[in-house]
Amino acid sequence: MLPWLVEADAESFDAEITASVPVLVDFWAQWCGPCKWIEPALEQLARDHAGKLKIVRDDIDAVPQPAARFGVQSIPTLVLLRGGGEIDRVMGAVPKQQLDEWLERHLDARARA
Repeated sequence: MLPWLVEADAESFDAEITASVPVLVDFWAQWCGPCKWIEPALEQLARDHAGKLKIVRDDIDAVPQPAARFGVQSIPTLVLLRGGGEIDRVMGAVPKQQLDEWLERHLDARARA
């Protein structure tokens, strides 16, 4: 696994989402086809934005508490956090280009701030 792409468990979730860079939480499950479809895009995002973005994956079947805390109603759901607070989310298996554009808006906004 890439250092900027980590799997969270019940004990590590809060520590994993605490980072000096924005954190993208991927709420997913093993049985979810669309979740598997976007996994390569997330791996590429982790490579493309290494050092500027951390991706934390939460299998909602294994670790359901974070999904409940963030009010996740369907998967895949991607929640973007900064300083531990949610700044945006995307639901569903969106194409990589759309993920890139969505993420760039937020990362660019931080660079301008």
